[in-house]
Amino acid sequence: MRVTNRALKTNFLSTCARVRDGQLLLRTPEGERYHFGTRGPEAEITIRDWAAVSALAAHGQVGLGESYVQGLWDTPSIEGLMSVVMRNRDHLAEYDRAGPLSRARFRMVDTLLRANSRRGARRNIRSHYDVGNEFYGLWLDDGMTYSSGLFADGETDLGRAQTRKNARALSRLGPGDRVLEIGCGWGGFAEQASAEGRAVTGVTISPNQHSYADSRLDGRADIQLRDYRDIRGTYDNIVSIEMIEAVGARYWPSYFAVLKRSLAEGGRILLQAITVRDGYFERYRTSSDYIRQYVFPGGMLLSDAVIRAQAGAVGLKVRDSFAFGPDYGRTCRIWADRLRAQKRRISGLGHGEGFLRNWQYYLESCAASFAIGHTDVVQVELSHA
Repeated sequence: MRVTNRALKTNFLSTCARVRDGQLLLRTPEGERYHFGTRGPEAEITIRDWAAVSALAAHGQVGLGESYVQGLWDTPSIEGLMSVVMRNRDHLAEYDRAGPLSRARFRMVDTLLRANSRRGARRNIRSHYDVGNEFYGLWLDDGMTYSSGLFADGETDLGRAQTRKNARALSRLGPGDRVLEIGCGWGGFAEQASAEGRAVTGVTISPNQHSYADSRLDGRADIQLRDYRDIRGTYDNIVSIEMIEAVGARYWPSYFAVLKRSLAEGGRILLQAITVRDGYFERYRTSSDYIRQYVFPGGMLLSDAVIRAQAGAVGLKVRDSFAFGPDYGRTCRIWADRLRAQKRRISGLGHGEGFLRNWQYYLESCAASFAIGHTDVVQVELSHA
């Protein structure tokens, strides 16, 4: 073993020895086995090349995902491993955050090169959503809903969970029929709302989603290829399901201003958002992670306090907030299982091994984050203050 690898190995093993919550079985490129931790759930990782640890040391969380996609390490369960890693984040701090230069580069990419101007937002959305409707159709539910379901006790049917989530959102709206959906995706919510007699206007900036949703609704809703900043008119109710994550911090004031000006007097807003804990938000905001770098360019999560502050700044108030993070953990787990089961067909669409590993890592990491409470999902109700 080269001297540099030996030093890297020594430091990495000493860091792994700090695991307190959970257990970690580690296999090295030389075939050695190490066990860390004495209690809690077990996870496994096989390091195939010490370059994986070099990536971790330089790039933190981003390097962990990068090296997995490159095949430099593997595990029987990404979710299981990430659960242990996240539970021990403070103990593994040396490998959790990127070095100063890498952090500066990541933040520059996030805030400058991927800013969600009108042109930038279209570019960022295309990179994720316009992979192809056929790809998403292989692992989403039949309704093509790409947001958290809401499960009944013991339920495993994702389609029913998505219908229940939409039904809850609809039940929290006011009596007016005119509903604006900002970020309508493939039209699942619009279809359910229109079936209840609502007059739905849905907007998206993804050409693939627009064509699919417009054909699906076939005149039962007005589906527009439109940036949220170009919305005109007022509506009795506004729904936005997991779109705010793609807005970007610089444009949160613009987004909430659109909500305010588009809402009729006495109207309601139902905002479904993925959140991070209030106490963790500042650390999250000033760092980066694999998902922001490679999955949702230009995106950023909010916290409950940030939502309240942004809403209050434009004259909106929070009426209620319903959290159901564990349901998102279950949703992501189902998606990840379905994605894995469709590996051959996804390859047949022309996607390589790196593409598949990227998506598997993303979905299982999210499942872990929601399951242990590092992230949450909320349905927040807003109205005029």
